[in-house]
Amino acid sequence: MAPPRRPIKLSLPSHESTIGKFLTQSGTFKDGDLLVNKDGLRIVSQSEGGEAPPIEPLDSQLSLDDLDVIKVIGKGSSGNVQLVRHKFTGQFFALKVIQLTIEDSIRSQIAQELKINLSTQCQYVVVFYQCFYVNGAISIVLEYMDGGSLADFLKTVKTIPEDYLAAICKQVLRGLIHLHHEKRIIHRDLKPSNILINHRGEVKISDFGVSAIISSSSGQRGTFTGTFNYMAPERISGKRHGSMSDIWSFGLVILECATGNFPFPPRESFYELLEDVVEQPPPSAPSEHFSPEFCSFISSCIQKDANNRKSAQALLDHPFLSMYDDLHVDLASYFTTAGSPLATFNSRQL
Repeated sequence: MAPPRRPIKLSLPSHESTIGKFLTQSGTFKDGDLLVNKDGLRIVSQSEGGEAPPIEPLDSQLSLDDLDVIKVIGKGSSGNVQLVRHKFTGQFFALKVIQLTIEDSIRSQIAQELKINLSTQCQYVVVFYQCFYVNGAISIVLEYMDGGSLADFLKTVKTIPEDYLAAICKQVLRGLIHLHHEKRIIHRDLKPSNILINHRGEVKISDFGVSAIISSSSGQRGTFTGTFNYMAPERISGKRHGSMSDIWSFGLVILECATGNFPFPPRESFYELLEDVVEQPPPSAPSEHFSPEFCSFISSCIQKDANNRKSAQALLDHPFLSMYDDLHVDLASYFTTAGSPLATFNSRQL
């Protein structure tokens, strides 16, 4: 009788290297010491002969063959996201499958984003477990967040009260602190669909631009990465930008969650939106409907001049985030009882 299969060990490579030229060779994407093929993503050392050793299947690593597809839980212009379950452990993951029908320059950007995912390990950021390249598609194995995104949640609840928003903001800001101050990473595509939640009350930042890079490569304004609606003025007008551009996007997301509407009026073209963002006064929280602390918090994020926005670290100390501490807000209960059916999903229901 064959020996029992060892449990998978979900570990992430920790080494980092400079991004070089991204190549496709014999079914393998190669970029410096980063290799991606059907057996996964590895960071490997160069051999004495100057050739990188091939990636070999490892029982201790996650394998695509060990994942059963349960259902599709998301679709986009460049691919889809599937709920999958590991055959031997029963653990659930989200599998993002992206078709790489794009030019080499965009593939190079994707290589950079995969490196960012590998190096970013934080409890407020969705876990990146493994990546595979098979038949012209990149498959990324991610932590499964069973409550879906804030965009999904808003479809059900319409608006989120201030006390719950304060609790959500604390987690998102800690994720941004990790990205901005510890990793020197700009997210570039912060929006409700990229902030995920689960039944434990956890809120995590997701999607570090791989999908956004692919989507932008097929549009007329391919120099941009991210969703136009949430772009800061300096980004949407093509100027140099830094981590404060994420703070603008974060402010718009939280204001949308509070009011139930995107802060800018609907526009039919990119140019009309550009004019609103760059030329018109920034949106604000209506003082007749929200506390002074919340209005101040939103104003600290949504400033036309990036220099006038507060950093994620400074925002974490804003009075709005502590004014509801005495209520002991329970996000787990709120997400589970007020959200979509996904929020109560568990293995016994499959």
